[in-house]
Amino acid sequence: MAAATYLYLPYDCWETVIRFIINNDDENNNRHSMISLSAVSKQFLAITDRFTGRFRFLLPLRQNRTQPLLHRLYRKFSILTSLNLSRYSGYDLDDLLCQISRFPTLKITSLNLSYQPTVPENGLRAISQNNTILTSLTCSHIYDINATHLFFIAECFPLLEELDLSHVGMFMHTMVDETESYVLGVQALSLALFKLRKVNLSYFPINNQSLFHLFNNCKLLQEVNIFGCRELTNAGIASALRERPKLTSLLLSISLHHDEFTASHLIDSLVSLKSLTCLGLSALNISDELLYTIARKRLPLTRLVLKYCSGRYYNGLFYLLSMCHKSFQHLDLEDNRFLNDQHVVELSSFLGDLVSVNLSNCSKITESALFALARKCPLLGEITMENIRGSVANYESPAYIGVHPQLKSLYLGKNSWLSDANIIMFASIFPNLEVLDFNSCNNISKGICQVLRRCCKIRHLNLAFCKKVKLLGMNFVVPMLEVLNLSNTNVNDKTLYLISKNCIGLMQLSLQLCNYVTEEGVKHVVENCTRLQEIYLGDIHLSDKTREIFSHHGCHLY
Repeated sequence: MAAATYLYLPYDCWETVIRFIINNDDENNNRHSMISLSAVSKQFLAITDRFTGRFRFLLPLRQNRTQPLLHRLYRKFSILTSLNLSRYSGYDLDDLLCQISRFPTLKITSLNLSYQPTVPENGLRAISQNNTILTSLTCSHIYDINATHLFFIAECFPLLEELDLSHVGMFMHTMVDETESYVLGVQALSLALFKLRKVNLSYFPINNQSLFHLFNNCKLLQEVNIFGCRELTNAGIASALRERPKLTSLLLSISLHHDEFTASHLIDSLVSLKSLTCLGLSALNISDELLYTIARKRLPLTRLVLKYCSGRYYNGLFYLLSMCHKSFQHLDLEDNRFLNDQHVVELSSFLGDLVSVNLSNCSKITESALFALARKCPLLGEITMENIRGSVANYESPAYIGVHPQLKSLYLGKNSWLSDANIIMFASIFPNLEVLDFNSCNNISKGICQVLRRCCKIRHLNLAFCKKVKLLGMNFVVPMLEVLNLSNTNVNDKTLYLISKNCIGLMQLSLQLCNYVTEEGVKHVVENCTRLQEIYLGDIHLSDKTREIFSHHGCHLY
């Protein structure tokens, strides 16, 4: 008892200790640290609850019962700074934001309102009046947004540093006077948001004039995403780039009816960005000359994205990677029509620092490209190769390929050629996988059980649309699995019972379009998987009693 007394630390001291433990940028490590610490004592649970609110707060309540819960939620997350209301469809959003704005100590710096029918002006005005430190606002995929909303955002949130208005407006206006009003709206944003550093305007009705206003007025602008903006031209982009030579990240595409991406004035403007570390070009006609020029200027690129680009630019790409081989960490060549296995082998020699790569929809490559990258890129942690050609024979021996523990994430969805033998071999080569995506791989069956046995660190497994997959052989513990997607598979209640016994750490489960699952199977999961937070059921019917069980366990239904 005496020793216990001497070891006692007050609440503030423990909070400082826990803050030190989780003071890093690894979200996964933070989450595991929180779970472990919260199990120590009620005091630690209270402290970690506060930090959970600080990092991310998701309010997915779907029924009109939000208001009575707000005060309880506020007491639990009294210091949260990030509020995610994406896809929220419960209690009136304007009223909800007004209620939240009245909490005296709540200081929201990041707010996500994506996938809403329109901008909740009344609620946002209340937030702006009582919370003056909002620095990040996400309003992507909003159905109805107009120029008036842009003026409203400019008025209410002048301290914004990050703004996301991507994929907005299902019926974007095309009349001349309405287009002019959007130009004025973007100009108002650019004049008001003097701290803006990062903006995402992909698939937003921005034209050359608006882009120029943005680049000319936002002096601190560093990261810009303008994918899919049809009104932009080579000349317009070139003119805007000259106004902001210190950009660090640029993701852009222009309409396919415009000229090839070789206009000299545009290339000159692009390569003048001496601080550029991320360059993304989408759906453009790329030339060797463009990549030669970038290579000669030695831009400090660490991320290169060339998605859906036409043109045969392999020589330019080879030259660029060879000149900058010590810098590239992220490479995205999705939907490249000329790239083949031999090309990947050649390029991988210059990618010793590569961390992630995306070669999805590259119709001429096979899994041999995957093995080549694994052999030659010792830091490679993530590979995405969805919908590639693949092969069913002539595999290189696993002994030659070797074991590559550095790979943590492997996305191989939409590869119908994948068989049990293939994925078992992958499990032998990549034993430390944490994320594994086999969505729409229709020839995977019992082999997935051997994969789970060999890759005991898997946290996230996607088997959606794998009609032949069988998990009845999973009579062993899968200790780390947190997210499991079984949507549109033939799993049944017996399978769910096995999952509930062996995946007790499960936090999210998707069972949409699972016709052989009944209420009984779902009950097994919610009763045994005590950490379950979200379950996606689609049309699976549950009785009120079962729904009450879910509510008691703190699990949200979708």
